[in-house]
Amino acid sequence: MEMAVDRPHVSEELTYRHIEKQLQSYQTDLPCESELEIVTGDPAVEIVRLAHIHQANLIVIGTRGLTGLKRILEGSVSSQVVADAPCSVLVVKPE
Repeated sequence: MEMAVDRPHVSEELTYRHIEKQLQSYQTDLPCESELEIVTGDPAVEIVRLAHIHQANLIVIGTRGLTGLKRILEGSVSSQVVADAPCSVLVVKPE
């Protein structure tokens, strides 16, 4: 059986559509107009790339609160975004 490589597999497409609907429901609660863009890839790289494209003034990002060895082993998306972003970054720590 041949599969199209330029299209998501059925399960991936269902997951994508579910995520898109969930994000759209959050978007309706925003007080201003916004755009929704779903991308795949390395999270830090994609956040920084989109900040460049949209000429962002501020990136707000959460942190998982990792410390010590866990942070070193698992890496920190927020740290990489802070280091590479073309604008200010507000890192929000979980309670």
